Amino acid sequence: MNVQGKRIGFGLTGSHCTYEAVMPEIEKLIAKGADVIPIVSYTVQSTNTRFGKGEEWVKKLEEMTGHQVIDTIVKAEPLGPKLPLDCMVIAPLTGNSMSKLANAMTDSPVLMAAKATMRNHRPVVVGISTNDALGLNGVNLMRLMAAKNIYFIPFGQDDPFKKPNSMVAHMPLLLDTVEAALEGRQIQPVIVEYRRS
Repeated sequence: MNVQGKRIGFGLTGSHCTYEAVMPEIEKLIAKGADVIPIVSYTVQSTNTRFGKGEEWVKKLEEMTGHQVIDTIVKAEPLGPKLPLDCMVIAPLTGNSMSKLANAMTDSPVLMAAKATMRNHRPVVVGISTNDALGLNGVNLMRLMAAKNIYFIPFGQDDPFKKPNSMVAHMPLLLDTVEAALEGRQIQPVIVEYRRS
């Protein structure tokens, strides 16, 4: 199923080094006719790193999508009953946010948007970026993989020798994953050799 005319929520969490890989994928969704609604965690909004300032990323998202970012839990809550999404994407999904999502914690706008979408039995697509996917967070990764209506952008180890527990989604597969998720399918294989774009 293509994304033409679909309302796609796009949530970013605090894996700052991944934003450059994600922005072209948002542009692809828009080019294919999706209405992309940007949602950011508090970390995205307030953190300045060598990868850019929070306010600059927020401005870029707003310019790309033509929507103001949803930046509070209160603003995200209506995405459930009043303003439902066809699909929610979280990319990047950090290990911290992954553990909270897997354990039903809702303490950021992105997690509230995901909860609201799951409440409506709509797909949530996640693109992980975490240094401990094969460590303590492995249990949360597997819990989400077994959960209904959660779909994964295929992922792999980004640096098996220096960071053996780290796994990152292959973001160029985001659009394909969303299209499959809208049909209730997980694209395969889920675990792939990670390739830097």
